[in-house]
Amino acid sequence: MRTTRSALAAVTATAALVLSACGGGGDTDSDSGAAAEGSGDGSFPLTVEHAFGETVIEQKPERVAAVAWGNHEAALALGVVPVIMEQATYGDDDGNGVLPWVEDAVEEMGEELPETYDFTDGIDFEAIANSEPDVILAGYSGLTQEEYDTLSQIAPVVAYPETPWGSTWQETIAQDAKGLGLEAEGQALIEENEGVLEEKVADYDNLAGTSAMWGYADPQDASTFGFFTVSDPRVQFLPEIGMEIPESVTTASEGNEAFMGSESSETAADTFADADILIVAEDNDQKATLQDDPLLSKIPAVERDSIAWLPENAPEAAASNPSPLNIDTEYMDSYLETLDAAAAKAAQD
Repeated sequence: MRTTRSALAAVTATAALVLSACGGGGDTDSDSGAAAEGSGDGSFPLTVEHAFGETVIEQKPERVAAVAWGNHEAALALGVVPVIMEQATYGDDDGNGVLPWVEDAVEEMGEELPETYDFTDGIDFEAIANSEPDVILAGYSGLTQEEYDTLSQIAPVVAYPETPWGSTWQETIAQDAKGLGLEAEGQALIEENEGVLEEKVADYDNLAGTSAMWGYADPQDASTFGFFTVSDPRVQFLPEIGMEIPESVTTASEGNEAFMGSESSETAADTFADADILIVAEDNDQKATLQDDPLLSKIPAVERDSIAWLPENAPEAAASNPSPLNIDTEYMDSYLETLDAAAAKAAQD
C-alpha cells in the first residue's frame, strides 16, 4: 500500500465522528457517492458562500460529483466516495487516470473507483449530468462564470472561496466539507494533517529559512522565465514547511491572480537573485534550457545548481500540491527530501 496511516486514519476518524453524530445506530448507505451525515453544524438546508455568490443545498447530498483537482480527495478523506471525478493527467504512475493515494484510499474503504471524465477539452458537462449528482464540489478549481452557471443547472455547485486555482489544501477541505454538511469533520481533518506535516518537517534540517520559488523555462521560447505566483497553492505551501517565499516573487505577483507569471529572461537573474532554491519539474528539454541559455543560466539558483528537480509527471511531483490523502505518503516524503537536498546545496554557497 502506498498511502500511509494518516490519510486512511483520517477516513476512519471521520467515520467515527459521523457514527457518533448519528447516534451509532441505523443502516448505512454504502452506495458510491453517498455522503455521511454531518455533526451539529451540518444541518440542512445550508448555504455555502463562494466567489460567484452563494449556493443553497437543501438536503444532505447522496450523490457527489467532483470537478478539477483535489476535490474528490477532500471528499474521500471525509468518507465520501464521489460518483464521478476528473481523470488525473499529472502524476498518474500507471496510466489509469487515478493518483496512487486515491486508489489506496478507495481500496481501504472497500469501494470501487469512481467513474472518471477526461478534462482534455474542458469539463465534461454531459458526463457530470449523467452521473446525476446532488452536489458538485469545486472548492479548488478555476471555474469561470459560464462554467459555474452551466454546472449549476445540473446540481448545486460549491465553488472556490475567492481566487481561481488559489485555494490552499486547508481551504479546499473546509469549502468542500461545508457543501457536504461535514464542516466540523473538515476542521478536524485539517488539524490532523497539519500535525502530521509538522512531524514530517521536523526530520529535515535545511528547510527552515530557505527561500524557494517555482520556475518554468519554455524550451520553445527562452525569452521569458515563468514563475508560480503567490496565488498558487504550491507556493503557499512553502511557509508551512518552514521555507520562505522570496520577496521578489511576492513583488512580481502583485496584481496577478493567476497561478503563473513571467519575467523577461534579460532581467530574471537580477529579479530572482534572492531565491535560494528553484523548484522545477524535471524534463530534459527544460533542464537544457535552464543550464545552457546564456541568460537563464545566470539565475543564481541555476548557477549554483540549488535546484529541486521533481520527477516529470510523477506522483512525487503531484504531491507538491498537498491534499489530505497525500500528506502522509512516501511521495510527500520524497518531495520534502528533494527540497531539503537543494536547500543544503544553497547553504554551501
